[in-house]
Amino acid sequence: MRGFLNIDKPEGMTSFDVVRAVRRAARVKRVGHAGTLDPLATGVLPVAVGDATRLIDALVDASKAYTAEVTFGSETTTDDAAGEVVVHADASALTRDEVARALEAFVGRQLQTPPAFSALKLDGVPAYRAARQGTPREMVAREVVAHALTLRSFVDGRATIEIECGKGYYVRSLARELGRALGVYGHVSALKRTRVGPFRIERATPLAEAVRLLEARDLESLLQAPDAVLVDWPAVILGASELSDVLLGRELAPEPVTGSVVEAGRTARAYTSDGVFVAQMEAVEGARWHPYRVFREETQSQ
Repeated sequence: MRGFLNIDKPEGMTSFDVVRAVRRAARVKRVGHAGTLDPLATGVLPVAVGDATRLIDALVDASKAYTAEVTFGSETTTDDAAGEVVVHADASALTRDEVARALEAFVGRQLQTPPAFSALKLDGVPAYRAARQGTPREMVAREVVAHALTLRSFVDGRATIEIECGKGYYVRSLARELGRALGVYGHVSALKRTRVGPFRIERATPLAEAVRLLEARDLESLLQAPDAVLVDWPAVILGASELSDVLLGRELAPEPVTGSVVEAGRTARAYTSDGVFVAQMEAVEGARWHPYRVFREETQSQ
């Protein structure tokens, strides 16, 4: 069993709780997830099974989308509803237009300070561990990007915001900084992730249903091919001799991608002539392609 599951994570579970449930139901040891979701959050959590765990890093740079509810009038220790309120403000006079105008300033590249309660590691230790012990670490601002921030509704001091962002973006930080910019404070009161790269909420499977299908070995509608995370990469079709070289880890020359230019660092996915995914390849100097990750088991099982 190998591939990706597009899980709709329920509220109240950690991402590792989901991995543990999948591992038990699938009876497979190698299971991992891409992109941690807080227990409060729901939505898309890509889960890799078997050899597909080797491809999780392909989702590191993937864009993500969220729908967040931000409640104004208070800020919490965790920047969401799970934390203790640390400061209050009267947000009764806040208007939709004021929120929309303030939100515009957060679109694009900017420096963002991660929450003290986050999985971000400092000196090898997750920040949330120190925060839970009452000695939160000073978080250093880092560059992130918000491709789009859309205010969908504003009712009774609560804003529903759709977010399109890049890697390392914290919606909880947006809520905190937006609230401070408006002078009324704010925190995330509900959060749903709607997309991670090619995985969308419309095709996500609730965890309970995924567990039922895994236990029944009904995988046709559940398990996606390992290379589903590489759909944006150019494809290389290998001839018999090229396939032999790739399986042995040898570099290829001349360039196997017809009509394109080899630039060092460029990546591609390689397939046999009958469409079996074989390897991830990277262009190196000298117009050559290096197979840096080979999936021999995939080929041998066909």
